[in-house]
Amino acid sequence: MLSRRSILIAAPILVASLRAGYAQDSWPPVFEAGRSQFTVVRPHAPMPQLRLQDLHGRDAVVAAKPGRITLVNFWATWCAACKLDLPMLASLAGARPERLDIVAICTDTKDLRKVRTFLGGLAVPNLACYVDAYGAAAQASTEMFSIVGMPITYLVGMSGRVEGYITGAPDWLSPAGSRLLQFYREQG
Repeated sequence: MLSRRSILIAAPILVASLRAGYAQDSWPPVFEAGRSQFTVVRPHAPMPQLRLQDLHGRDAVVAAKPGRITLVNFWATWCAACKLDLPMLASLAGARPERLDIVAICTDTKDLRKVRTFLGGLAVPNLACYVDAYGAAAQASTEMFSIVGMPITYLVGMSGRVEGYITGAPDWLSPAGSRLLQFYREQG
């Protein structure tokens, strides 16, 4: 029988070793942005196809591609943090990370001129931007992509399932951002 003292000494070591094994094998690394952090969602539902418009008014269907990670970013022209987040995502896209697609969806207006004007003031040449002209993203947000803050980025894993989200303007090029993306590449 274990004494109370031996339990008190061994418990923190056991908990730490269990956490370390759990974190390494099945839980994503911590990734934070200001007051928010990457939050895992359950269940991991498949990402639906989204019918959108590109910045030239052409129809586009956006879907997760098997074997690739997709970051789906929802933003608005009134959003101050989006002015920081979109250039960060464009920098990430420009770095051409392995097996990664980035989709930025404007949710607050269907006015392409207003969206192009907003984006024209930002450095986002490498970013695939779309407008939710048909309400597809809005409908998906009630079913799957809960808009709990703006901007918000959902990470869709290699299997096409939504894994989690982060609000705000995280630094995807930071070591923590790279670790998170690498974790989901290895989950493929």
